Amino acid sequence: MATDNKAHLLPPSYKTQITAWLAEDTPTFDYAGFVVGEVPRRATLLAKSPGILAGVPFFTEVFAQTGCSVEWHHAEGAPLDPSSSPGGKVQVATVAGPARGILLGERVALNTLARCSGVATQSRRVVSLVRGAGYAGVLAGTRKTTPGFRLVEKYGMLVGGADAHRMDLSAMVMLKDNHVWSRGSITDAVRAAKAVAGFSVKVEVEVQSEEEADEAIAAGADVVMLDNFTGDGVRAAARSLKERWAGRSFLLEVSGGLTGDNVEAYVCNDVDIISTSSIHQGVPHVDFSLKIEH
Repeated sequence: MATDNKAHLLPPSYKTQITAWLAEDTPTFDYAGFVVGEVPRRATLLAKSPGILAGVPFFTEVFAQTGCSVEWHHAEGAPLDPSSSPGGKVQVATVAGPARGILLGERVALNTLARCSGVATQSRRVVSLVRGAGYAGVLAGTRKTTPGFRLVEKYGMLVGGADAHRMDLSAMVMLKDNHVWSRGSITDAVRAAKAVAGFSVKVEVEVQSEEEADEAIAAGADVVMLDNFTGDGVRAAARSLKERWAGRSFLLEVSGGLTGDNVEAYVCNDVDIISTSSIHQGVPHVDFSLKIEH
């Protein structure tokens, strides 16, 4: 039976990434681990600030690699509200295993969960804003992610209800202004991209004007990004392009400087995708701690 478990999206290589994170944190001797040894212990994962829980498979795998098990008390994607819990903290999970294993994984697991949950929280917030404004299209992130941590951040976007956009340079051809200037024209850039990308890879073109959008659509672009338009400019251009190119298959995306504070001004259902790095770049983390029972 199919499920909606986002962990089923993850490649096997994510476990190798976690191994590397643990190796970075303990490159030689584990002095503090020597102090506590292998005595069995249990620890409680506490949420101390509100947010959406995300990053469950990463947290669980960190502790699997240090010889521990995790029992979750809240499902991934669940809202956590410490203000309504005793002591102002939500008991999110229980970690069991040797004391050294719990403390080996503690900081790597907490950092990953805090960041992923922060991305999911902001994603959920902005998705709710555009839905509340009547937008029926896609709210997406961008490729402005942290090197080495992209998988976690893109995963957080999905848990928060946003689209992850392209994962990397191989996932879709995006021809930005620098590509067009280097090639010479939008038409020539699209032609060159389609010559190598094949039928399965979409070609997107970033444009600065309605005239450039016309050229991109005529050249066969699958997606046209209206970059750094005003809200009114987006509405006018999107309506005009959809009417003028009725019958031609393409998607319109709007991007450039969009945040939770201004995105509602860009809501227009002639636009298929609204993309913003504000759902993952510089977002506050959700505050978690891990306390061994005593």
